[in-house]
Amino acid sequence: MTIVVPFCGRITPRERQESLNAINAVLNNIRVLPFEDLTDGERRTARMAVVANPDPTNLLDLPMLEWVQSLWAGVDRLVDELSASSLKIVRMTDPQLAQTMAEAVLAWTLYIHRDMPAYHRQQREKHWEQLPLVSPQDRPVGILGMGNLGRVAAQRLKNNGFPVTGWSRSPWTKADIPMKYGPHGLEAILRNSSIVVVLLPLTPQTRGLLDDWRFGQMRKGAALLNFARGPIVDHAALIRALDRDHLGHAVLDVFEHEPLSEQDPLWGHPKVTVLPHITAPTQIGTATALAARNIQNFFDQGQIPRAVNRELGY
Repeated sequence: MTIVVPFCGRITPRERQESLNAINAVLNNIRVLPFEDLTDGERRTARMAVVANPDPTNLLDLPMLEWVQSLWAGVDRLVDELSASSLKIVRMTDPQLAQTMAEAVLAWTLYIHRDMPAYHRQQREKHWEQLPLVSPQDRPVGILGMGNLGRVAAQRLKNNGFPVTGWSRSPWTKADIPMKYGPHGLEAILRNSSIVVVLLPLTPQTRGLLDDWRFGQMRKGAALLNFARGPIVDHAALIRALDRDHLGHAVLDVFEHEPLSEQDPLWGHPKVTVLPHITAPTQIGTATALAARNIQNFFDQGQIPRAVNRELGY
């Protein structure tokens, strides 16, 4: 008898079909089907679901549900929408995701390091000038958020000659680079970094973390790269810091509302690079293989993977 697992997701039809094809290709006696294709009986007996930005009302229609496997690493929205539920949420911990993010962090750090925004501006103005070259060892980088993504990105930067310091809210022992902790550590890392990379999860403590006061702590001319979640950065405060020439540039890949509104001032700001959430997209092949393994282990051995800590938000 084939076990039916619901797939709940507000994603494009192409993305959904690719994910379903990849997961189902490696499962034994288990079939993942779109929520709307399930019978009433299949919905009543479903014990787990695969999700990608799901409609919460769909999950509420699965009364026996014990846990969900997200195909995405970010689960802050899911945690928020299911705050009244005791449902276990398993995030995507695809190891390839960390490598993809590390590549992006290095690429856009080099973009700032080699003065690409200035050369782009010079091209528009038809102005020919060679700017002074700074050595990587003279361009300190601070990484806010030292989870798996932060650790791999830090190592990639370190391997390319950049002095890197990481920041975490609380002390831990896994770091192999210099670390700062807590509020005072955050002040120090902002003050001493030429480039600040945000890789933090969105939690009540990190929402609005980078505001007028903290931008004021950053060294003059520093750059900000936000590849985590949009609401961590107060964008109005960021624009003020850029307009008064305290900060040099910002590369933003994440926003509170996506896609970014055509009326948003960030689009046309000369010191902002807007990216359409591209720095670490889910790789369907590796992500679905991991999801399929978790699903198979659950039905074969009763194992639920490590779930998100609701209090921490990750």
